[in-house]
This record gives sequence, structure tokens and C-alpha cells, in this order.
Amino acid sequence: MSTKTPVRAAQKPGFRLGQTEVVAIVLLVILLSQRWLLPLLDHDLFNTWGTIFVAIVVQSAPFLLGGVLLSAVISTFLSEKALSKIVPKSPVLGVPVAGLAGIGLPGCECAAVPVTNSLIRRGVAPAVALTFLLAAPAVNPAVLVSTAVAFPGQPMMVLARFLASLITAVAVGWIMMARGKLLLERLTNLGRDVHAHERSFLGNVSHDFLHASGFLVLGAMLAAAVNTFVPRSVVNTVAGQAVLGIATLALFAFVVALCSESDAFVAASFTAFSDTAKLVFLVVGPAMDIKLASMEAGQFGIGFALRFVPLVIITAVASAVGIGWWLL
Repeated sequence: MSTKTPVRAAQKPGFRLGQTEVVAIVLLVILLSQRWLLPLLDHDLFNTWGTIFVAIVVQSAPFLLGGVLLSAVISTFLSEKALSKIVPKSPVLGVPVAGLAGIGLPGCECAAVPVTNSLIRRGVAPAVALTFLLAAPAVNPAVLVSTAVAFPGQPMMVLARFLASLITAVAVGWIMMARGKLLLERLTNLGRDVHAHERSFLGNVSHDFLHASGFLVLGAMLAAAVNTFVPRSVVNTVAGQAVLGIATLALFAFVVALCSESDAFVAASFTAFSDTAKLVFLVVGPAMDIKLASMEAGQFGIGFALRFVPLVIITAVASAVGIGWWLL
């Protein structure tokens, strides 16, 4: 007696409210309500906030686009077989290799997020990809040259930034291997799920750019708010205290969300702070800021970001303080 397996009717995909739709709705609401919003926003503080917000977005967007294009090239044209020849099979060796590979990709931290996501899609061990994420914005030649220009006659500051940033990236990679197995498994599964739905080159570009740019805008809004509404006098009062000075500049680096190729000039302007505190600012910022945290939550999930962000900040501060004590 034969049994027939019932055939289910194909279900039409329902409407899903994604990031693009949310952004479109928000823009529409703003356009429709501008008659009432403009008088409320006509204030010096809001004008300052708008200027800083636009500056952060304009400064970061080209690097984000560059990272998205590179990510699309990796996702579309680079096979797992080719990557297996480049990246060591052992993640223990792959982590320091990824840290040093950051030297070869001049760019901002915004570019590294989509590239890291693309590497995970292509089967690179998540710990190795995350090491690249942390190293690329901090140890590339463009960043080191800008640091040398911002701190003339202080070559040890350049060396200290390079070493502290590289140690941070490699240490986090190894810690994630040893203690973050569950999180890394989630990233691996995420990469497999995305890899199961192959896209064209333009499809990868549009998907990654729309996805990452929304979180870039959110992070830029928060960073601009902190820059505008937190009095600088509050920051200056703690500059003379060693521990509070380090903690203040670490927090400042996280919230102001500067590009890694320009943050050295800001750090050099903190004349009241110690060189070690300035180094903390230079190491924490490219490794983790509010803009990056927002983008990583969007790319890898909020649960991952809640664990990864504190780990990176603590490791970066410890590395910078140690190297600063040794060299500065």
C-alpha cells in the first residue's frame, strides 16, 4: 500500500519590514513634519550637532564604501580554496597573521566591518576575521604616518601605537578562541546562512552598504550628541589625575567615533593629559567606538556585540597602559 506525501502549497513570502523600509519611513515622517520640526531645531546646539553629525558621516562614508566594494569582491570572486592557501589552517597561527595583514589595508574602521563579515562568509575562522577587524584600522601605514605628523619628534608614540594596537587585536583573537567558542559558533553559522544565498557583485554591494550605513548613521548621531552636549570643562577637570585621565580618554575615544586616520591630531590637542592617556585614546578608538559597536551589532547580532565590545575595550586599555608605561 503506497502512501502519498501531501504536497504543501508554496507560500508567498510575506512583507518584511527591514532596515531599508524603516529608513524610508523615518525620512518620510521627517519630510512631512518639517514645518513643525524646523522651529524647534533652530538652535545653536542643534546646529552644532548637525555639523558634527554630517562631518562624521562624510568622513566615514568613503571608507565604508571602499570596505563594501572589497567585501563584495571577496564574497563574489574569492573562493574558499583560494582563501585556504592564504590563511593558515590553524586559527592559533591565523590570528597573528591576520593582525599583521592589517598593515596591507589602509582604511578606516568602517571599511573593516563589512570585510570581516565577508571573510566569515567565505569560511575564514571567526577569531581570525575578528583579529583583522581590530588590526586593519590601527596598524596600517596611513594611520602610522598621520600619528607621526601629529606627534613630531615623538617616534616612540608611533611605535607605541603600533605595538599596543597589534597586541590588542591578537590578544582578543586568542581570547575569543579560548573563551568565546559559543559566540564564534554563532558567527560561523551566520556566515553559512548568508553563504547559502549567493548574490551577484552588485547585489553584495547594495546589501552590505545599505545594511552597514544605517548603523553608521545611528552611531554618528550618538557620537555627535556627546560631542555637542557634554561640556569640555568636565573633561578637562580630570586631566591631571592619572587613572581618571586614562578612563576619561578611553570613554572619550569610544563616544566621539573619530576616523583612525585623523584621531592622532585630536589626541595631540589634549595637552593637559599624559602621553599614556593619549595612547589609550589612540588604541581604543580604532578598536572600538560607538559607531563600530552599532555596526557590529547590526552585522553580527546584539548578543555578540554585548560581549565583544567590553572585551575589546578592556584589552585595548590594558595593552595601551602597559606599552605606555614601557615606552612613554
